[in-house]
Amino acid sequence: MPLTQDLGRFAAGLTFEKLPAEAIEIARTGFIDTIATMIAGAHDPAPQLLRKALNPPPGEATLYFTGDTAPAPEAAWINGTAAHALDYDDVAVRGHPSTVLVPAILAEGEALGSSGNDMIAAYVAGYETWAEVANRDPGHHHRKGWHPTGIFGAIAAAAACARLRRLDPERTTMAIALAASQSAGVTANFGTMTKPFHAGRAAHAGVVSARLAEVGFTAAADAIEHPQGFLSAVSPEGLADRERPAALGREWHIVRNRLSIKKYPACYALHRSLDGMLDLLDKRPLRPDEIARITASISKTRSLILRNHRPQTGLEGKFSMEFAMAASVIARRANLAEFTDEFVGRPDVQDLMRRVDIETNENYDPEVSGASLYDQVRVELISGEMLETAQIRRARGAAELPLRESELFEKFRTCLDAGHARISPERLFDRLRNLENISARELTAAG
Repeated sequence: MPLTQDLGRFAAGLTFEKLPAEAIEIARTGFIDTIATMIAGAHDPAPQLLRKALNPPPGEATLYFTGDTAPAPEAAWINGTAAHALDYDDVAVRGHPSTVLVPAILAEGEALGSSGNDMIAAYVAGYETWAEVANRDPGHHHRKGWHPTGIFGAIAAAAACARLRRLDPERTTMAIALAASQSAGVTANFGTMTKPFHAGRAAHAGVVSARLAEVGFTAAADAIEHPQGFLSAVSPEGLADRERPAALGREWHIVRNRLSIKKYPACYALHRSLDGMLDLLDKRPLRPDEIARITASISKTRSLILRNHRPQTGLEGKFSMEFAMAASVIARRANLAEFTDEFVGRPDVQDLMRRVDIETNENYDPEVSGASLYDQVRVELISGEMLETAQIRRARGAAELPLRESELFEKFRTCLDAGHARISPERLFDRLRNLENISARELTAAG
């Protein structure tokens, strides 16, 4: 069966009862982490300005758990932008799947009165669709200028929302194909409000595509695999596999790839270097005036993402190795308080950034798209002494090095505090831990 139709058949037929236990747990973690980052990011200028511009009327879906509401498409758009605004959301299959899937599923789930079981099944349908399409290309989409979250997210969210709406295979195929024409996002906009807009727009596209397909809107049933279709259009080097049969439902991408949960509210390309540098500083505290030079060794692909070499704002700092290294030395951490305009603009931070270099390599890890086998940082002191971090192969919180339950809750609590949530972290965390047993409307209820 052609790929687009195979994706439609799979998503339409997926039920909670068919899911492996591990897939259910991973999906639950995706909801927990994304709702936390969505609440924390709600007051960021990007979702606030988007909400002001859209000016949505009250509707059936909640805006970032505040009690304010909007129609589901606009709620998905605004909430998705909020979830990605701080760059604190999870990572997998070349992008940030949960920051698109969860806002789309929550908004449509509230509109439909969906059960927790249905939302989890929709999440897995979206994740599997995303991974099946993304993993067909050996190229690095970032190097071509594509933001994977924007281009794969719309397709995945359409599959998830079609599953929530219980569309048949033909109409689910139409939803996926329609979403392929709404895929967008360029890396030149990283470090601005437009990067989180990519995630929100993808969530919105998923909701709208499923709704249009339900009423009979048509699209090409081979939109993904056609020679002029999605895979060919976005392929960095024209090497996408458009013909391999899918193993959907037999091999589970979500079990193999899982999710990596971020410890730092910044681009994931920084995390291994931050881990290494903070570990070194824990063993050997250094003052900025002791340091002559810091050199971070990372892959060429990831260096292209870290485009801001002299950041002036908190947003720009999220895509700056120079800032990450300076912050780790000066603050001994890299938390929400550091990625602010005020901290980035401090004279001592700006001064130390000038002594940070990036060294690139093409020693790529076949298991992690665009990453080196390891990242490492060297520090040259004024005295002439050379220090070196460990070779960091996986960041803390990576799928292979997961956060403990206590660490996940601590991040959750910190995010809800930052977002001034109207519900206690303990109560909302407990609801999410028992997501199978409650409905979307029960989940988002205040108090």
